[in-house]
Amino acid sequence: MSTSLEPGAPEVKTQPSIASIAAEAGVSVPTVSKVLNGRPDVAAETRARVESVIERHRYRRRRARQSSRPALIDLVFHEMHSAWATEIIRGVERAAADQRAAVVLSELGGEHRPRREWFDDLLARRPLGVILVLADLDEEQRGQLAARNIPFVFVDTAGEPPPGVPTVGSTNWAGGLAATRHLLALGHRRIAVISGPTTVLCSRARVDGYRSALEDAGVAVAPDLVRYGDFYVNGGHTHGLALLDRPDRPTAVFAGSDFQALGVMRAARELGLSVPDDLSIVGFDDLSVTEWIGPALTTVRQPLREMATTAAQMVFTLARGERPPNERIELATELVVRQSTAAPPPTRD
Repeated sequence: MSTSLEPGAPEVKTQPSIASIAAEAGVSVPTVSKVLNGRPDVAAETRARVESVIERHRYRRRRARQSSRPALIDLVFHEMHSAWATEIIRGVERAAADQRAAVVLSELGGEHRPRREWFDDLLARRPLGVILVLADLDEEQRGQLAARNIPFVFVDTAGEPPPGVPTVGSTNWAGGLAATRHLLALGHRRIAVISGPTTVLCSRARVDGYRSALEDAGVAVAPDLVRYGDFYVNGGHTHGLALLDRPDRPTAVFAGSDFQALGVMRAARELGLSVPDDLSIVGFDDLSVTEWIGPALTTVRQPLREMATTAAQMVFTLARGERPPNERIELATELVVRQSTAAPPPTRD
């Protein structure tokens, strides 16, 4: 829709009204309101027709004035059962407490994209904003949130986010580089990596850092030493057994998460190997448990709480109608050297 002040003057685009949306879609104004509010009592075909008109006109709901409704932040995980997720939750809650907002937790059951039913429930809650952790939204879902003025921020995106989508992560490539360079400096040359799923961006970035460190040192990357797990203990254990139960086993393993490092440690014990005398291990995340296991784990510290707090602060900024100074933020990682790494055995290459 547009208006012009006089002949030859440039057109000034105006925001369509709910009434004009309803007229074009051939429905009533209450029906458009139901769609905007995520109400389930709208036929799928009708909902799709209304959403199409909303998207075509780039309709954006006017930002609501202060209301008596509690301010909610939806925090969405693809999976939530780990100390890693707990650190993210604490970081978001710290920022939410400062704004007197409540946090609603959701898990997608291992999926990286919300189901239709879950998304409808989210729209019905009308949160102040949404934080998605290792999760994604399709173009239609992003458009529906934008139309309702519900900002969203990604933490550790599953894939490469489109331009203009706010994201918070860490320097995963630099972390992989630092972990591998540490092992190279100790004298290791046969170094394996067990990262997370290939579908996850941070997982691939850590492996890229590992490859770069080896190539810079003039060490060939052995394809059979590059493994992709699941970021959990079982993945580290399974791949650890396969890598260590062979005559040409690696002398060191860079695990793409602390949990996978714990799995590798268990595999080493089961095969009668000592850490770090027979095998050096480096993790990633620096969860609190890494200081208390024996030996204490050398790992790459990822500032999980700070990442989460930063994402929540971005949501609050966007909810006020402002733009954050930076929409793509990567917080620094840091190598923490403990007792799980040492020089390789003198009898091995």
